[in-house]
Amino acid sequence: MRRLAMLRETVTTWRGLERQARDLLELIQMAVTEEDDSLREEIEQDVERLAKNLDALEFELNFSGPYDARPAIVAVHAGEGGTESQDWAEMLLRMYLRWAERHGYQVEIIDQTPGEEAGIKSATVEIKGPHAYGWLKGERGVHRLVRLSPFDAQHRRHTSFALVEVMPEAEESVDVQINPDDLRIDFFRASGHGGQNVQKNSTAVRITHLPTGIVVTCQNERSQHRNKEFAMKVLESRLLELELEKKEQEKAKLKGEYTGAGFGTAIRSYVLHPYKLVKDQRTGYETSDAQAVLDGELDELLKAYLKTTIGA
Repeated sequence: MRRLAMLRETVTTWRGLERQARDLLELIQMAVTEEDDSLREEIEQDVERLAKNLDALEFELNFSGPYDARPAIVAVHAGEGGTESQDWAEMLLRMYLRWAERHGYQVEIIDQTPGEEAGIKSATVEIKGPHAYGWLKGERGVHRLVRLSPFDAQHRRHTSFALVEVMPEAEESVDVQINPDDLRIDFFRASGHGGQNVQKNSTAVRITHLPTGIVVTCQNERSQHRNKEFAMKVLESRLLELELEKKEQEKAKLKGEYTGAGFGTAIRSYVLHPYKLVKDQRTGYETSDAQAVLDGELDELLKAYLKTTIGA
């Protein structure tokens, strides 16, 4: 039913664009016939808007993967380096939240572990919107930041790393089968910085998948049931991602070396000092407007990656 609803929405969108083009063409023909130049500016604006919408829809045709239309589960983990990397992880999280906001996507923070002094050790969010996973799947990997440290008394330049994982939301009983006997579920008190926000009840949930050793926690909701529900959703997505990684490794035997999402070579560098530059190491795309990227203007970077993977 969800697939049917998505296809119906796609057809409605394209038919609407077709209708707009037909109406605009009739308006142009009428203006030419009557030699009426008063509508020129309005028509030019409508043509530009129509062309822009058409380009966006044509680009979405590239989202042909089996999971591209699904919501995305995005996890950000700070690398080694303490406060520096934890602050960088929070900057990345903010970047993705801003990007989602720009697209009108829904965001649910599933789990978040704060850093000791600043930033976050890790965070997991769910992003729902048209082709959320299709857009974000290329963000999977290590992101590198070079800047003058705001936490260094001598204001020296530091390099920080953070790992981003992107998983498609799994459909229970369709993509993965989980045996309840394979799960260990623990409940504990949610952690926090202290004060009134610390939970007194054991509402936080930790689920361990015994066969794989995958551990998922969720403590952002006040309800134990809701935390368990979100934790299971993340576990299902991680198991699906594990299966996809196995398939990628099999392909790699034919296509070359396979690189996982662990802390290795960075996929993208963000340099804030001594100059400003964001460069994607895989595509070569770069921009000097680093602040705009960190404020969520990711589309050109995402498009550059997606265009290199079409047909891959």
